[in-house]
Amino acid sequence: MIDRSIHPNTRTLLDAWRRMHADPKSHALSGPDAGDHENLIDRIFVIEQRQDQSWLVRTAGTALNALVGRNLVNNNYLDLWTGPDRAMMAAFLEAIRFDGAPGVVRGRGETLNGERVDLEITLMPLSAETGRSPRLRMLGLYQTLGNDQMMPGKPVFRHRISMLVPPDTRRAGAPLRLVASNG
Repeated sequence: MIDRSIHPNTRTLLDAWRRMHADPKSHALSGPDAGDHENLIDRIFVIEQRQDQSWLVRTAGTALNALVGRNLVNNNYLDLWTGPDRAMMAAFLEAIRFDGAPGVVRGRGETLNGERVDLEITLMPLSAETGRSPRLRMLGLYQTLGNDQMMPGKPVFRHRISMLVPPDTRRAGAPLRLVASNG
């Protein structure tokens, strides 16, 4: 995934995910502390895929719940999206599940009176396994890119997608070379 011009909280979470998946047996996390990044923990959520293909929110941070004006726990994450945006988000979650790597959504949130805030939502599988898992969970980060303090008491009512950055499935290492010998 191309990670230029992303929010510092997004970069922190992506870097932590990469470190954990580079050495899954290591329990030692190196790198920056979550406390160094304002509101990171309060904007994290976990979703779990259900048999009916819905994505149940298992946990959601207090800042995220405040931004959407309700507790998201035990609600379908896809219910934040409507129409074509909902279909794109469902397909995007499937791509992340299939590839086993993080993806980023850029979009906007709109209040009932039309105010907008730019959003960056990062989604990453909590397991390194790809393919169909009966209880697949994803870690998410719901990051505002503007000044959301100007929206107190005005929850985000509608979510719209403006860009999807799918998982980067390029493999690290030397490219395959074919050598032929005629001798």
